[in-house]
Amino acid sequence: MSLPNLISLARLLSVPLVVWAILAGKMELAFWVFVAAGISDAVDGFIAKHFGAASALGKYLDPLADKALLVGVYVTLGHASYLPTWLVILVVFREVIIIGGAILILMLTEAAMIETLRISKVNTAAQIILAAVVLAIAAMELKEGDLPLVQIYVAWGLTYLVAVTTFLSGAAYLVKWGRKADSMEDSL
Repeated sequence: MSLPNLISLARLLSVPLVVWAILAGKMELAFWVFVAAGISDAVDGFIAKHFGAASALGKYLDPLADKALLVGVYVTLGHASYLPTWLVILVVFREVIIIGGAILILMLTEAAMIETLRISKVNTAAQIILAAVVLAIAAMELKEGDLPLVQIYVAWGLTYLVAVTTFLSGAAYLVKWGRKADSMEDSL
């Protein structure tokens, strides 16, 4: 197994640790594991791209690790009341749409590679930043009344940025796959 794939696998295996840490109230540990996982995502991508270590397995393992980490963290932060439930539902539903669409495309075309949309990359970055900010605030054990007004507005703004980009990203995938389905029906 290549080094980038080992790094992606380690990130995937970090998900239960982050979830446990949040549920156990060990927010500092959750923050640092999440940060390490985020850095590992950049590192495995850099190694795969710049050192010719990309692989077929990595094309699936890397996004799987990313999705598992973000969904696990968002669901757990929502359960622990650090994120609004409506945002967690939106984030998870988008992932269901993407995974379901990928499975459908695989079944219909036997080609599962899905091009990542630009809005999806923006959304993923926003989701990571919001999760890191929420974990950092929780790790410092700050309550809303203890936070400087600027931090409250940053967290609030990030929440709505994630909501908007999540909605736009999910809608863009639906439109893309709808067009693909139409073109497949036209060719029959």
